[in-house]
Amino acid sequence: MVKRIFLISILALLSLLIALVFKPVPIVSEDRLLSVKGTVDTIYEGGTNDVVFIINNHPVKYYINRGLESGLILEKLQKDLIGQNILLKYPKYWTPLDPKDRIKHVSKVYFEKDVIFSEVD
Repeated sequence: MVKRIFLISILALLSLLIALVFKPVPIVSEDRLLSVKGTVDTIYEGGTNDVVFIINNHPVKYYINRGLESGLILEKLQKDLIGQNILLKYPKYWTPLDPKDRIKHVSKVYFEKDVIFSEVD
């Protein structure tokens, strides 16, 4: 009986962990997004066609999921934005794949007054 309860508990915990891992990043309205402003140090391709931004003196990586598939051009972003101040907006979100919360999904990017990318209305 104890063995059965233990097995059921382990399966329940594994199910919960799997649900947390595959939970999609929420798409929220702009007024609910968090933001960071800073100077772009590096922009590179990461993951599967993701665009990754590194901000000077900031420990977090910011990425646009499949950004290269949505019309962004990596070389143009690098030419236009490296060394420039930008504003990144992202949802509050945590996943066990990033337990230290060091990677943020970008929902909107501003350069000066222009919107460079947006997945929110």
